[in-house]
Amino acid sequence: MAKKEPFTIREIARLANVSVGTVSRALNGRPGVSPKTRARILELVRTLGFTPSAAARELVGRSTSVGLLLAPGVRRYTPYFALLLEALSEALAQDGLRVKEVATDPYGLPLEEAMGYILLGAHDHDPRLEGLRHSGRPFVLIGAYPGVFAVAPDDVDGGYQATRHLLELGHEAVAHLTGHLHHQAGRERLMGYRRALEEKGVPFRPELVLDGNFDPLAAYRAVRRAWEGGLRFTALFAASDEMALGAKAALEDLGLRVPWDVSLVGYDDLPEVGQELTTVHQDIPTIAQEATLLLKKALAGETPVAKRVPVHLVVRGTTAKREVIDGAKP
Repeated sequence: MAKKEPFTIREIARLANVSVGTVSRALNGRPGVSPKTRARILELVRTLGFTPSAAARELVGRSTSVGLLLAPGVRRYTPYFALLLEALSEALAQDGLRVKEVATDPYGLPLEEAMGYILLGAHDHDPRLEGLRHSGRPFVLIGAYPGVFAVAPDDVDGGYQATRHLLELGHEAVAHLTGHLHHQAGRERLMGYRRALEEKGVPFRPELVLDGNFDPLAAYRAVRRAWEGGLRFTALFAASDEMALGAKAALEDLGLRVPWDVSLVGYDDLPEVGQELTTVHQDIPTIAQEATLLLKKALAGETPVAKRVPVHLVVRGTTAKREVIDGAKP
């Protein structure tokens, strides 16, 4: 009778319905595995007589990779993504860790093992969130979702600050260029816009909300199409600096001048992109540092917490008082 080959760690992971990394952490007593999952794995190991090799344990112990998981459709070659990736790399390097984008399955779940993961571009009902949580793999979301480690800028307050600034300048017809409303950033910046209108007693007008898709070309087309269709506004809050630049180009092509005909506010305060805009500054290095701290907590098996990083308005040359528009133009 042929001798049965010993069980492998991959077979244990398959039988326990978890990742190989989760099995390794459970066997080595490392954090990041729930007590229930750890007990299930150890029971399988005991029942099947599995013996992990010392070489495998040593390899897992040397892992310093943090996997970066991007949602499908996320634009990688944008100034914001480049700055965030640089900030994450620097923050993780302080703890001897390195970040790398990992391959994913059709549901966005990782096909490569890492000691932990950082998620970008999460949307409503994102399968990655529940999938990772169910498997016990430690991760941090840059965004917002209940019951997971997460960090995000205070986008409701950012949208509120931007819109309140325009209202205090005397504008009432304030348009808003949104991003993806099924993502935290786009949805919350719209919430802040609406909150400022309500506070000032200015009626919300759905027709003034334009879909810019977080893309400068889409923003250009949305603004031009709206204006040529007869929609009028004296101010515009764009939910990203890139959309603000697309909007500015559209307004100028329509023969309008910023800020004398239309005041304009962006969001992000990106170097070389938003440096001439009145915009909402978000602290990307602090977001990266908070993500790193939260990842440590996730690896230690602590209870998930969410952090918000404050934002603030930076007033530059693309906004002006409403009465200036009604008077003589420079």
